[in-house]
Amino acid sequence: MTQRHQYLKLLARLRRQKRKLWLSNSGDWQWLTSKPAPMASVSRLLWRESVPSLSFFVMLTLSGIISSLGLLAGSTATVIGAMIIAPLMGPIIGIAYAIAVSNRRLMKRAGLTLLWGTLATVFSSALIASLIGLQVLTDEILLRTEPTLIDLMVAMAAGAAGAFAKSRKHVADAFPGVAIAVALVPPLGVMGIGLARFDQEIFLGSTLLFVTNLTGIIFSGILVFLWQRYGTLERAQGGIVLSALTMVLIAIPLGFSLNNLLVQANSRERVNRIVRNELPLSQRADLQAVDLQQDGGGVKITLDFAAPASAITADDAWQSQIFLEDRLSQPVDLTLRITPVEEFSVPANP
Repeated sequence: MTQRHQYLKLLARLRRQKRKLWLSNSGDWQWLTSKPAPMASVSRLLWRESVPSLSFFVMLTLSGIISSLGLLAGSTATVIGAMIIAPLMGPIIGIAYAIAVSNRRLMKRAGLTLLWGTLATVFSSALIASLIGLQVLTDEILLRTEPTLIDLMVAMAAGAAGAFAKSRKHVADAFPGVAIAVALVPPLGVMGIGLARFDQEIFLGSTLLFVTNLTGIIFSGILVFLWQRYGTLERAQGGIVLSALTMVLIAIPLGFSLNNLLVQANSRERVNRIVRNELPLSQRADLQAVDLQQDGGGVKITLDFAAPASAITADDAWQSQIFLEDRLSQPVDLTLRITPVEEFSVPANP
């Protein structure tokens, strides 16, 4: 009996030490055992963040201006800065929470705040683009005009992270990172730029990206709040069905866009490999760059060479075009651009 008593004491001591170790390291692991914040606390927090206050519109308008300037300048760092200060994520998470708990007042408040904030950002961006007058479409702009399913998955992950951060005080510091990950303001900036340029393709492409982000965040946010026992599935059923149907409709063009992106990437890699490793002209001239553009059922290829004058002739271009059409099994529109190379040698003094 004594041995059994000692064994139980040892086992109890080991359990205490295990728990002490688990909760040690300055509390860094306590979030694993933390519970969701009280429903009243989360409701008050999201209600405050959904207020259409002066500070909200000032920060959002400034974010739109900074984003537009970064997009026009092609500055990734500036665009990231605009994402950090934008308070747009609050009302969107508020909508997800309102659907989960069936709070119509919060839904209306957050929805109107989101609507007016979106319009303020778009029109401030359009104003900046009109005043500056730059007509060049930078890569930062073009990247936000062709959303794919990848953008939808990023939005869903960011929405889940944002909702979870609102339900846990210990991970609230991660919320700015969520805003950066999903990038809500840059698509609105591109919408404003497209509006200023009267460019329908730019405007519609960026609008699709914003709707994709918005739908993905709300849908995954609803699921996370339900998982954390805020609200019930019966109350949130209508909102879940509506957001799910919207996601399905959006996923169709996003799927086609992703497929085109993959086809272009594979085609670009294949053309680049053939041009650099198999094209006879590339073996005797210095190939500097390869540019590829899909053109209906064919492809436009531009090759930049550095070569002495008369080293590459029109006959070389003709033979290269025939070679590429044969290897790629599709029509090829080939352009060769040659940069003349001059070489001067000065021997060393004896």
